[in-house]
Amino acid sequence: MKIYDRNWMQIEEYLRHDDRIVLPTGSTEQHGYLSLGTDAILAGRVAEEAAEPLGIPVLPALPFGMAPYFTEYPGSMSLRITTYIEVIRDLLDVLANQGFRRIAIVNGHGGNAPITGLIREWLSVPRQTNAEVLFHSWYNAPKTAAAANVFSETQLHGAWVENFPWTRVEGTTVPGGGIPPIPRALTAVLSRSEMRRIAPDGSHGGDYGRPDADMQQVWDAGVLEVREVLETGWSKK
Repeated sequence: MKIYDRNWMQIEEYLRHDDRIVLPTGSTEQHGYLSLGTDAILAGRVAEEAAEPLGIPVLPALPFGMAPYFTEYPGSMSLRITTYIEVIRDLLDVLANQGFRRIAIVNGHGGNAPITGLIREWLSVPRQTNAEVLFHSWYNAPKTAAAANVFSETQLHGAWVENFPWTRVEGTTVPGGGIPPIPRALTAVLSRSEMRRIAPDGSHGGDYGRPDADMQQVWDAGVLEVREVLETGWSKK
């Protein structure tokens, strides 16, 4: 259930019988011809579809993450790592104080991965010993990645693997075909100006798109994998 579709009293009632909640995290950054909100759109949607039959509340997707390497592309935003860590810490503190003991962060942006260190630190505080936080990057989780590998093992930023009907921009035509992949090892060390130069349209290579039927198979795998995490991924019950 979307938090935005409930009032606070309904969430308080929910807490009488369940202590799970989902926080989707994404980014606002260039994705080639796709929406600047791609990461947040996908994280929020996959979390909502996965959690709906379980009746677990889903917070709005956090739309800003850490993406300093994309800030030469207008509209791309980035938080400092110190800022982002404190934002996540604040949110975890609030949720725990309200009685949520099982918090699933469904992540849609690779640049957010450093918060796993913060999560371990947060859980080590004595008052949090009865809490659990899962960090699940849905897009490269094993079953979802396997579903994508059926079509292509080249799965790069701003290309086919993120090209869903709900990440396309009205009035924009995504090119057919593809471009040579940019090695991940290279993109990991580029400055923001170098990134803009080496990826002029924002795509990091491979096919720009695949048929919607193929993408639906990848999506369905992602939803089911997130749902499995929400149902059985906890060590505390």
